[in-house]
Amino acid sequence: MNEIKDVSRDDRCPGITYTDMLNGDTRTPPDYLFEESTRDMGNDPLTVDAYISEDWAKLEREKMWPNVWQFAAREDEMPDPGDTVVYEINDKSFLLIRQKDGGVRAFYNACLHRGRKLRTECGPSVQLRCPFHGFTWRNDGSLKEIPSQWDFKHLEGKDMALPEARVELWQGFVMITENHDLPDFKTWLGPAAEHYEAYDFENRYTGMWIRKKFPVNWKATAEAFMEAWHSITTHPQLLPFLGDANSRYDLIGDHFNRAITPSGVLSPHMKGKDSNYVLEKMNEFSGGADADTNRRFAAGETTSDDYDPADPLGARKILAEAGRQGFTEQYGYDYSEASDSEILDNFTYNIFPNFAPWIGYLPTLVYRWFPGETVDESVMEIRLLFPTPKGEKRPRAVDPVDVPDGEPFAWAADVMGPALANVFDQDMANLPHVQTGMKAMRDGLMELGTYQDSRVRHFQQTMRKYFDGELPKTA
Repeated sequence: MNEIKDVSRDDRCPGITYTDMLNGDTRTPPDYLFEESTRDMGNDPLTVDAYISEDWAKLEREKMWPNVWQFAAREDEMPDPGDTVVYEINDKSFLLIRQKDGGVRAFYNACLHRGRKLRTECGPSVQLRCPFHGFTWRNDGSLKEIPSQWDFKHLEGKDMALPEARVELWQGFVMITENHDLPDFKTWLGPAAEHYEAYDFENRYTGMWIRKKFPVNWKATAEAFMEAWHSITTHPQLLPFLGDANSRYDLIGDHFNRAITPSGVLSPHMKGKDSNYVLEKMNEFSGGADADTNRRFAAGETTSDDYDPADPLGARKILAEAGRQGFTEQYGYDYSEASDSEILDNFTYNIFPNFAPWIGYLPTLVYRWFPGETVDESVMEIRLLFPTPKGEKRPRAVDPVDVPDGEPFAWAADVMGPALANVFDQDMANLPHVQTGMKAMRDGLMELGTYQDSRVRHFQQTMRKYFDGELPKTA
């Protein structure tokens, strides 16, 4: 294939780049992995007001949240007619209900009589009957019954259907917005929507689902996953097989950015090790108690005739082939033409504001972040979406597991696997001290890196566009 060159920047990590790795792939990666989108985000410091100010959070609630598309549910949570999901964010509550025709509708979760929430839990629904006085609506939102109707003659002829948010189904995700004038979701997102089409997301199911509350603002939590270079300090056990500083960061439009972090290669921070060392450490991480939730296959004793331990991509090629064979055996599909990158790498795709659905053939991580009751709180949700085995019916999503306050992710190690739980516990050990540390700063200004923190700048820039009225753009 024709070699693709990197976009020239003088703030890249010296040595092999991610584009070099794509050019060294044993299969042809898709074009969208080669496409780089870089821009000058400036070097101005960012104010900590975004994380510690209630006035800022109020602007988010008033100007941003009602005017964006939000990931509200997976379709595998509600596969059957009448299945209902309660989706709540900030002070808003919505009822998502699967209709008889297979569609999904989202109603504001409040009785039109006295405002009592119609439901507080997910589950099947025959009708929506208010537990307070018994006002009842059908699952399509139409009014069914008013008790003591003789006292409500003034409502005769009035539209008493439940108000609705707008819903679109995309790749098995149920997306909603309160703004009925926004472009459709794929247009709103832009070119990245097409990146998901090769991986059959609609047919995936939620096989792991963990939620945990943290004493830190939701944006600080989200931004902890917008760069990979914290690995050298926070996740040293990953450096033998993770190209942390080789990560590429792309900023596409207003509502999408990504980090691509290669796997199966030695971190640029490590020296004097060959591909045998990478294989050894990756195999240690990929096996054992994490086998059910780990996203990659150990290479075992697999090698090839042209394997060269001195080749910096040698382990990557072996691990990718182990993944192709393992995924074929596990799921029944033909992965023989899947590129090394799509089998191995970490595609941390972020959809503004709080939704990170990764791509690739392996079981896919999905993050979602929620504001807490105060600016000093947030909830993070971690899912793994597994391919449905060939010829089988897509399973229903597992129920979420809520980690109790004060407990680490290791509390759920039997669900997550101990190695994965440890990675997230390492991340979260920093964040409470980020929140308190930002309040302790003398000038309240953060100095960010030009390239490796560019996604954080992009995220903050888009939010300011909502505050300033530049966004949303309507259809």
